[in-house]
Amino acid sequence: MHGMRLADDVSRAVPEPIAPMPIRPLSVLTALLHAYIALRLLPAAAGLTPAWPIGLLALVVSALTIPLPFLSRHAPRKKPLHAVLQWTGLLSMGWFSSLFVLTLVRDAGLLLTWIAQRVAGLAVPWDTLRPWSALAVFALATLVSLIGFVNARRTADVKHVDVPIRGLPAALKGFTIVQLSDIHVGPTIRNSYIQRIVDAVNRLGADAIAITGDLVDGTVPELREHIAPLAGLRARHGTFVVTGNHEYYAGAHAWIDELRRLGLQVLLNEHVVLQTRNVRGAQNDEETFESQLVLAGVTDYTAGHFDASHESDPQRALDDAPPLVHTRVLLAHQPRSAPKAAAAGFQLQLSGHTHGGQFFPWNLFVPMQQPFTAGLHRLQDMWIYVSRGTGYWGPPKRFGAPSEITLLTLMPARG
Repeated sequence: MHGMRLADDVSRAVPEPIAPMPIRPLSVLTALLHAYIALRLLPAAAGLTPAWPIGLLALVVSALTIPLPFLSRHAPRKKPLHAVLQWTGLLSMGWFSSLFVLTLVRDAGLLLTWIAQRVAGLAVPWDTLRPWSALAVFALATLVSLIGFVNARRTADVKHVDVPIRGLPAALKGFTIVQLSDIHVGPTIRNSYIQRIVDAVNRLGADAIAITGDLVDGTVPELREHIAPLAGLRARHGTFVVTGNHEYYAGAHAWIDELRRLGLQVLLNEHVVLQTRNVRGAQNDEETFESQLVLAGVTDYTAGHFDASHESDPQRALDDAPPLVHTRVLLAHQPRSAPKAAAAGFQLQLSGHTHGGQFFPWNLFVPMQQPFTAGLHRLQDMWIYVSRGTGYWGPPKRFGAPSEITLLTLMPARG
């Protein structure tokens, strides 16, 4: 295994900025939105069921607890109260998100119905429509949140993806890479969750393992014991990691040191050359080069905002790469790195960051920031695979965007 390190941690001693969470504006905003939901739903539901105060109580609890995960950052980490505050607030956040969206959908539907009534003279049973639609909003938000919770907390399924590479040497046919992405070890993702992922990955017997960023949501002292199972990952050529934007929020330099201490290889605008076959007795250099693969990694697309020496650069990651090794794979956290990666001559980019939207309706907004949301796509002569993520961020909730452990297999392209 051979590589060129091209990004020095020259500012290791400089503390990295962490964007402060504006707690007071957040609390005011969420309280106002909860009040809006209460005004739109509770009077209508009161006409249908005497149990409407349960909805009011749920809204009050939600409004009061959503800020708690941010406030509890200052609580002693070992106390059970800290975990309770984190879990309660994040569960409320997930439920409220669906409730708010569904309330807007209900209001839009009622408005369109009113317009249709005025224009076409339709007979609308408002006394039935208003209360039942309000009750349906509460029921659907709760059901979606329960299903989303189960989806988020289970161990991700293995998704098999064949990637057709033009001109792939015969020696690299069937080369496998397991991709993990966006695990977000933090308030609700802990040691046992990570151990289940490690066990599932090791059963696959991959040639290499790639972790494409956003591994953590917290500092090294907070999460060291929970990230520790990653030291047990096993693949023929090892485990390779690139930074995501959340690593920089949490202190990237300390995390880079910790991951290397665990035996993982962090690629910072650099590459390694993997010798995939035993070339002892090779007849010529071409036979040797055709059994090699360049695996490169870049820092997060936004890393330069945190540390100028970590400016993401796919071209720089190939400096001094053997020119006769044409099979080149890039690990880049954000899909936005793809245009520069294609221009640099990579055949495949592995990314994450989007979570596939994680749960509706946020998947509809991902294309506003990223060129690809999930799955395998083509950009010029390069493939890009975007993982929906192996964990989750924030609310323990996945709906319509299941988590995944991705097993990618390189195959020769036909035709």
